[in-house]
Amino acid sequence: MAKTGATPFNRRIFTWATFRESLQDVLDHLDDLRAAARSGRVSKAFAEKIMLAVTQVNGCRYCNYGHTRAALKVGVAKEELRHLVQGQFDRLPEDEIIAILFAQHYAEQGGKPDEEAWQRLVETYGPETARDIMAYIRMIMFGNLLGNTFDAFLSRLAGRPAEGSSLFDEVAVLTMTVLLIPLYMVKHVLRRVFRPQEQSSPPALKQAG
Repeated sequence: MAKTGATPFNRRIFTWATFRESLQDVLDHLDDLRAAARSGRVSKAFAEKIMLAVTQVNGCRYCNYGHTRAALKVGVAKEELRHLVQGQFDRLPEDEIIAILFAQHYAEQGGKPDEEAWQRLVETYGPETARDIMAYIRMIMFGNLLGNTFDAFLSRLAGRPAEGSSLFDEVAVLTMTVLLIPLYMVKHVLRRVFRPQEQSSPPALKQAG
């Protein structure tokens, strides 16, 4: 039962169904993430700023802490991080603004960006770099919602359950994160071994909400 006058928990989280769907989507695109990390088309500093832009929308405190530290470690200036957190994108490097705005838009739309926004990203950076950017966005969205789901469970224990969630959803997501991810990883490897290489596709315009 919610405590009277308590601040409601209003961050985006996973349900059991959206968790499974999102996990499958992430694992289906692991090759994109590996390719992005290897290619260097998106620098480590740029990648961290993209992920922080998503995190600022979703409000995951764990990802915010971790990726802020990571950004500083790879050379992002504190002043630049401040501009990012405050939404002062005009103060960021000009060649990064479109990607940062797309990342923010993607998160605000719950993983369902406008087709025009995606096309602008592709036109600005080219299809390969756009795919790299999307790989980082996809991963951080999953991490954000997983962290928020854990906080929703803590909030429930404190008498402030998240609207539209349930104890079953929260416990199932958190428990099966530990159990399912290794199984999905094995499944992914087997699929790659026994099925011909498939070309990476544009982002699936869906995400847990």
